[in-house]
Amino acid sequence: MTDADELRRRTRELLAACPPAATERTDFLRARFDAGLAWVHFPAGLGGLDAPRSLQAVVDAELEAAGAPGNDPGRIAIGLGMAAPTLLRFGTDEQKQRFLRPLWTGEEVWCQLFSEPGAGSDLAALATRAVRDDGDWVVDGQKVWTSSAHLARWAILIARTDPDLPKHRGISYFICDMTDPGVEVRPLRQITGEAEFNEVFLTGVRIPDAHRLGEVGEGWKVAQTTLMNERVAIGGTRIPREGGMIGVAAAGWRERPELRTHDLHQRLLKLWVEAEVARLTGERLRQQLTKGQPGPEGSGMKLAFARLAQEISGWEVEFLGEDGLTYDDWTLRRPERVDFTGRQAGYRYLRAKGNSIEGGTSEVLLNIVAERVLGLPPEPRTDKDVAWKDLPR
Repeated sequence: MTDADELRRRTRELLAACPPAATERTDFLRARFDAGLAWVHFPAGLGGLDAPRSLQAVVDAELEAAGAPGNDPGRIAIGLGMAAPTLLRFGTDEQKQRFLRPLWTGEEVWCQLFSEPGAGSDLAALATRAVRDDGDWVVDGQKVWTSSAHLARWAILIARTDPDLPKHRGISYFICDMTDPGVEVRPLRQITGEAEFNEVFLTGVRIPDAHRLGEVGEGWKVAQTTLMNERVAIGGTRIPREGGMIGVAAAGWRERPELRTHDLHQRLLKLWVEAEVARLTGERLRQQLTKGQPGPEGSGMKLAFARLAQEISGWEVEFLGEDGLTYDDWTLRRPERVDFTGRQAGYRYLRAKGNSIEGGTSEVLLNIVAERVLGLPPEPRTDKDVAWKDLPR
């Protein structure tokens, strides 16, 4: 088994062969992937070395100390956190070889075509259709709240392939080419003034069967891998102590003594403790991930992240008073990543409202935690065995 010393040796060999100061960024990232140092827990030949996931920190520390370029994970978060683990588990050898390397290096951005205007919290009710036609699939429908669609080269897509089956059993999972002429991306302007999300219209989009992930009709099973990884990616990001939004709030408290009150102090202390508990719980969750795929526990982390982001940003606006109500850029921007800590308090407060919706609504995640973590009785579901075409919409 590859150990920490072996990884350090391999990393230093990479740095010697491709000195960061003299190597073009993309060339360095490609070489890192080929050396198995991109995500060390992935298989050999696919950017990894079949090493424990926990040893990735050894490689990252060596490369950071040498000034090596990163792959800008904020820009390609959907590819890294959702598409890649799904490809690894369900993709064919040809799909893994074709897609994983440019995904990790950031040469190809990915987006997620899941939610629809009538199928958000109840994702399995989706209506986008995929129909077989001479070895291809022809897709028609609409998706919504699609981050990075305006940047993406590829998308992970779920579509209904058999309306005669119950909603969970008639779905298939595809890789969609976002450059197809039938794909139209329109910006969705948010309360922040940005258009970080998009709505995507699919009209006669042809997808070869070779770009299907998993078996026909088993798309919901494949999508569960994507969704579980998504929730860990959103709620389980590694941060230092007093990092993230609680760090910004604490820094503001120290810098503005004239605004302090006893009540605000007590609330900040409570939020600080809760943020630290969430951070340490995230560390434990990541340790569990070294043993396999993420499970429903990630939903609890995403729940905690959403609640804390909203409470901390609300505290910050109240603490700053008038200064907390504004921020300096309300123009229509098309950002490549979400920046919670590099913007002003007013932006954080407004943007955090979406945290309890994106990546699974808090209400849905509460059900998942209740049923699949705590083992409580499930809610009655009268539509589970009814053909999708017969469901009221």
